[in-house]
Order: sequence, then C-alpha cells, then structure tokens
Amino acid sequence: MLQVANQEVWPGCESHSDSLVARMLNIKAEHHLSERCFDDICQLMKEVLPDENLMTENFYSTKKLVQALGLPVEKIHCCTNGCMLYWAEDSELTNCKFCDHPRFKRHSRGSSNFQTNVPHKKMYYFPLTQRLQRLYASNATAKEMRWHAEHDHEDGVMCHCSDATTWKHFNKTHPSFVFEVRNVRLGLQMGFNHSVTDNNIHLGYHCHSLQFASLVMDEGRVYVPNGNSSWSEKPKRQIGCVLTPYCRVETVVEVGVETYDASKKNNFNMRVALLWTISDFPAYSMLSGWSTAGKTACPYCRDDSDAFTLTKGGKQSWFDNHRKFLPANHPFRRNKIAFRKNKTVTKSAPPILSGEEILEQIEHLGLMCVTDMGADENNSCKAKNTGWKRRSIFWDLPYWSTNMLRHNLDVMHIEKNVFENIFNTVMNVEGKTKDNVKSREDLKEFCHRPELERDMATGKYPKACYTLDKQSKAVLCEWLKNLRFPDGYVSNMGRCIDMRKLKLFGMKSHDCHVFMQRLLPIAFRELLPKMCGKH
Repeated sequence: MLQVANQEVWPGCESHSDSLVARMLNIKAEHHLSERCFDDICQLMKEVLPDENLMTENFYSTKKLVQALGLPVEKIHCCTNGCMLYWAEDSELTNCKFCDHPRFKRHSRGSSNFQTNVPHKKMYYFPLTQRLQRLYASNATAKEMRWHAEHDHEDGVMCHCSDATTWKHFNKTHPSFVFEVRNVRLGLQMGFNHSVTDNNIHLGYHCHSLQFASLVMDEGRVYVPNGNSSWSEKPKRQIGCVLTPYCRVETVVEVGVETYDASKKNNFNMRVALLWTISDFPAYSMLSGWSTAGKTACPYCRDDSDAFTLTKGGKQSWFDNHRKFLPANHPFRRNKIAFRKNKTVTKSAPPILSGEEILEQIEHLGLMCVTDMGADENNSCKAKNTGWKRRSIFWDLPYWSTNMLRHNLDVMHIEKNVFENIFNTVMNVEGKTKDNVKSREDLKEFCHRPELERDMATGKYPKACYTLDKQSKAVLCEWLKNLRFPDGYVSNMGRCIDMRKLKLFGMKSHDCHVFMQRLLPIAFRELLPKMCGKH
C-alpha cells in the first residue's frame, strides 16, 4: 500500500494514483454523480493522459483500489418486517425467527435473470474500528484525537464536552479507560442520517475538517437504502435491531484493538465507549424505551406528572408543570393569576434517578429488548401501567448504567417546532395557529385572561394583542424578503416568504435558530404593542 501511495499516475507526474482516485470519489459523492458518469470521466481521462498512465478505467476498479485502504463495508441481510438481522449467531438462518418470513426472494423458474439468495432487505454497516484507526494513522488527525485532554481548561467555562460534568463523571467512574487519553468517546446522533461522532476532537475540527467528516460522520453510520421499508421511513421500536452491530461489537470498554499512532510513532490499545445519544424527542422514545406520549411523557417527572387533558382541545397539556422546579421561596409559586388561575405550587421537583436505579426499575418490571424472543407479548403485558415500553439495547453495554447523562435532546429540532408554533400564531396563519376557538375556551377554564374571552353580546372572540393584522404581516414579510446576511450565516430567507398568503414556508432548522436567537426581537418590536411583554 505504501508503494501504491507513492506511485505516479504517469512517469514524471507529481500526483499519486491513490490521491487522484480518492478525490474523484469525493467529487462523485459531493455532486451525486451516477456510476455511468463516473465511468465516462475515467475513460476520458485515460484517453487524454500519456500511454503509460495508471488511471482507473471505471467505478468498479476504483472501488477495488480504495477497498484495500482498510475501510470495509458489510452488507447485512434483514427481515423484511424489521424484526431481526441475519448477523452473528443468526447469520445462517433462512427464515425470520420472529415472523418466519423467508430471508431470500423467490423467483419464477422462467425468469431470464434468475439469481439465487437475493435477500428481501439488506443494510450497509460501516464498521467504526477501522475508521477510528485511520484517524490515528494520519499526522493531521492523530494529534487532534488527544485535544480533549491536552487543551487549556478554564474553570467555570465549558468549551468542549470534556469540560462537562458528565464527561468528568465518566472519567471518575472508569479510571482504567481514562488512563489512555487516546481512547475514543463516541456520541450517537439520530436524525435523518444516523451517524456516530467522535467527541475527542474539538468542535472547530468537527465543523471544518472534511477529512474527519467523510471518515466518521458520513461513513460511520448504519445506512438503510430507500424503498418500501419501515426502517427507511420510521424505525420506531425496531431501531434496536439496526444498532445491534454497534452495541455488541464496537463500543465495549473492556475490549481494545491495537492501533498505530502516527503522531507519537507507537502502538497502543485503543478502546471505545459510547457516552450518549443525541436526538429529538420522538427519537428519544426509540432509543431509551420510555414512551414520549400521554401524561407520563416527561422522563423526569415520570408518574409524578402534573399534566392534564384540555377540556375542549382534548390534548395533553404540560402548562404550569415548571413551577415545581423553582426554589421553594420563589414568588412565582404563590402567583394565582399569571399561571393556572387560583393555584399555588408547594410540591418540589421529583428526584433525578441514576442509571443504576433506572436499570433496576426496568429489570424489576421484566421488560425485554426487541431483539429477544417473545419481547412484544412480554412488554405489552408488563408495560401497561408505566411509561416504560421496552428495554433499550444500550443497557447491554456494561458501562451504560454508570453514565450520568445517557440521552441528549437536539435543540435545533425542538427550536424549529417552537419557532413554527410561535410564528404561525403571531402571523395568525390559518390551520397553523394555536390561537383557535378551542384554545380560547380552554384558556377561559384554566387561566385568568379576561381580555381573550368571548364577548357574550356579539358571540365573537376579541383579537389577541400578540397577533398581527394584514398590514403588519405584509410589512414583516417585505422586511424579511429584502433582508441580507453574510455568506454562510443563513440560507436565502427571501425564498421562504409567501407574499400572497403572507407566511413563511420551507424554513430549515438553522434558519429557525437564527430567527429565534437574532431576528425575533427586532422583527416584532415595532409591530406588537408593548403590553404583550407582560403576557
């Protein structure tokens, strides 16, 4: 491989063959080129280059060359109903052990393109070990993998995950793991693209290093191809099956793999641990096993929730659930007007359970992981009167119960939902606003807002002070349409303005974040009355 790395594309050329094909593959991925287009480009380059060139002929030969770099991809067959993976001890099965569905497709004998052992569904699994070893094999990234332990710390300031209490708690709980600073701490991000990120490297390197992004964030994922697949659309409870290879092979504290560190010119035993997951609130239910629907949706309050059902709206409401988290002598606790009318709060917040206490609770209930036989029947019976619905596959990790923080909520997803609800209500967008007849009636029952109650003489509801009239909405939309930002700060927000219907559409999560953090006070400052501030 070292000889190939230094081999010239043609005699006298300063470029090397491996770097050329690597850049071409990167161009193919960045610009979404088809294989046929890639083949044509290779053929053209081979024709125009000198006769003794070593240019690859097509995409197939390029993949063969890059495959020797040691970044393998495993194709794992899956049950078409998402019940299991044909992997490890189940790799030889021909029928699903849960639903008995055949593993392979059946072809008619008269078919001209007859192939045997074609699975109904498969997923592409990118092993992490080789990719993490590749980061240590380069001088450019190897030293960055130790940045979390070698950067200057400032007391009271968190500039990296390593400055957080949860990271320090893990260090204190697992001193043998911390002894080698080159051991890797991972975070599992769940979203449109499921990826495993490396927390060792500082945040600036996450943002600007294309090399790191291509090796770990893009390739270090479980990828399920699109199609008529429940996993491609919504993994739901079967996400545990998809994560099985990661939880049972890659992220184990006790087991390590010999790795060469190019920056220190020595070998060391690299170990890997999963510190936490990052997801939005619905995905939190898939990863943790706690249901995020109903009155017990809050994982902190659990059964001690103060949620109630709206009389007219019929939805669960967590309004006024936050006052119990305030200090005991806080004046908001005694306020009977600004929150739920005629109600004071004296109870204190429920205690936060540790990982050991949560695991003990799950084991006491007898819940099973979705990868276990009979899990559906067992869990549906034992989880009727509790927020727990299943045992998460992460509890199979020997250190998972000792982690102080196991799941993080993605602020950008939540902020987008909050922004849309606030903005659509202020703009009074039909079908999107939360200020409707049912909410006004519920407001009359639970809150002291006489200025928003229906006028019994006319039978109409007064206009809320926090909504804009048509003229104000036109002014706001025109201002947003002509607004200009520095390159890369935010996308072109003018394309998200519907001047005919006077509303926003197609806003990305980052656009909503910028609007909430920077533009919201400016946008509504001259359009809404100052009296709205007290509400």
